[in-house]
Amino acid sequence: MAKLTQEELLAQFEEMTLIELSEFVKAFEEKFDVTAAAAAPVVVAGGGAAAAGGAEAEPEKDEFDVILAAAGDKKIQVIKVVRELTSLGLKEAKDLVDGAPKPVLEKVNKEAADKAKEALEGAGATVEVK
Repeated sequence: MAKLTQEELLAQFEEMTLIELSEFVKAFEEKFDVTAAAAAPVVVAGGGAAAAGGAEAEPEKDEFDVILAAAGDKKIQVIKVVRELTSLGLKEAKDLVDGAPKPVLEKVNKEAADKAKEALEGAGATVEVK
C-alpha cells in the first residue's frame, strides 16, 4: 500500500460529506484510542463548502448518562432505587450514593434515562442526565 502525502489526504477529505467525515473521525478515535476534540472545530471549519452544499443536521444524541448529583434527605430510598436500576448489591449501591456525584447508568437510551431520573427524583435525589 502506497503511503499518501498530506496533500493527497486533504484532497480526499475535501470530497467527503460532513457525515462521512464525522464517521471517519469516530473510527480514527476508536482505532487509535485517541480523542480528536481539539481537531473537530478545524475539520468543521475546513469543510465549509460541504456544509453549505448539504445542510445536514448533526445526529441526535442516542446515549445518555444518568448521574446522581446528591442523595437528598431520603438516602435509604435513593439506595433502594439505585439497586432497582442497577445490578448492584446493597454495599455497592450505598457506596455509590455516598460518593455522589457518580454515574448510576451509562450509555442508556433516552427513555431509560428519563425513567431512571424520574425514579431517583421521586426518592428525593438530585439527578443530571448528560
